[in-house]
Amino acid sequence: MSQLSYPQPEGVAAGNGYSHVVTGPGRWVAIAGQVALDAAGEIVGVGDPEAQARQVFANLAACLEAAGASFTDVVKLNFYVTDIAVLPAVRVARDQYVDTANPPASTAVQVVGLFKPELLLEVEAYAVVPD
Repeated sequence: MSQLSYPQPEGVAAGNGYSHVVTGPGRWVAIAGQVALDAAGEIVGVGDPEAQARQVFANLAACLEAAGASFTDVVKLNFYVTDIAVLPAVRVARDQYVDTANPPASTAVQVVGLFKPELLLEVEAYAVVPD
């Protein structure tokens, strides 16, 4: 069971699909930015933001599991997208993994490009796992 809390800061507008603050006790886990590469290193969903987002979140889930964590432990997601217009597709994938009633803190940034031009997004995660 998660020991995370979601304080609501006074004077700050409510987040749309994210929390401003997430805190909790435990061990810190940092997951490197994940892109839409499958286990063989092949790009999944060229030109398809939904397919890429699904692969990215599957990769994040696998990384979290390797660290003894899950999405219930995630306190922060950072999204890097080549076009801000892909965010609705990213949110659909994200919402299959996170608690939408208590979502992690998040940042979304549009970038000029990622390390392969076919990639549309990269997502990194930070989690706190109970000791």
